[in-house]
Amino acid sequence: MTGSITEGQTFCGAVDVGGTKIASSLFTRDERMLHKNKVAIDRNGPEKSVIQIIDIIKNLEQHAHTENGKIGAVGIAIPGVVFHAEGLVWAPNIPGWDHFPLRSKLEIKVQLPMVLDSDRSAYVLGEQWCGAAKGKKDVVYLAVGTGIGAGILMDGRLCRGCADIAGAVGWFALNADFRDEYAAMGCFEAEAAGPSVAKRTVRLIKSGEASILEEMVEGRLDDITAEKVVQAAQKDDCVAQKALESTIQYLAMGIANIVSILNPEVVVLGGGLFQAGEILIEPVRKEFKKWAQPLAAQRVRLELSHLGEDAGLYGAGKLAWDTI
Repeated sequence: MTGSITEGQTFCGAVDVGGTKIASSLFTRDERMLHKNKVAIDRNGPEKSVIQIIDIIKNLEQHAHTENGKIGAVGIAIPGVVFHAEGLVWAPNIPGWDHFPLRSKLEIKVQLPMVLDSDRSAYVLGEQWCGAAKGKKDVVYLAVGTGIGAGILMDGRLCRGCADIAGAVGWFALNADFRDEYAAMGCFEAEAAGPSVAKRTVRLIKSGEASILEEMVEGRLDDITAEKVVQAAQKDDCVAQKALESTIQYLAMGIANIVSILNPEVVVLGGGLFQAGEILIEPVRKEFKKWAQPLAAQRVRLELSHLGEDAGLYGAGKLAWDTI
């Protein structure tokens, strides 16, 4: 976005907390991102990351001042669940953030309006504000990376559920043959998330099927990742292609369930696995229609994220603007 900064302008702050990093930026009302920054998260106890967030917000206030403006509110995206009534967060990738009172700890030091929400809520808001679903009211953002989750907008409003857990689609039951690992993460996540692609590929190699992946990782099968599997598939490696075919089947079934139950205008596909792009999305676009309600399948668009890793930041900015 382009344009000049006006004196006395109000900005909103955005903080996207991840399992390994914290990204931050300012946003103008007309969608411009300013002063984007990213730092590694301090994992030495729950209070360390709180101190980081406080410092980041204070730095954003200073940046707003240098732009002859002020911050009206701050949006904070959390990699897990935000229990809004209590102000608690559950973020399994951050040590100590298990029903952790993040909001009250921030309010002690930050004298600004703040709104916290899950990262998946931020993703869908970001894409609806400035990305692949711009201006749409019924949108789902499906994040497929190390886990699987969905942000849901229904008639322009976030759907959180009675206990703020709506969107936990990684628990979709897609296989009648229950496996022990489903109890820990859900069937959809166990079958279609990034680590499952790598595990499925390793199982095929260990069964005796030859793959260029063995040379790519110099025999260290534990080093096989979903990204490497995609690279091998693009080189016509049969094992990698077979592993991705199974993943595509599960992705198609999961997306079909989302489309059938929610009837969205757009499903935005993001997260690390969908960085593979066309090698995944084109087969998924064809396959999901076999499983989805036909009229809903005709109306929906499946789109790759336009904002990539910045979706959470844009969404946190939108959360903040919506409070003003």
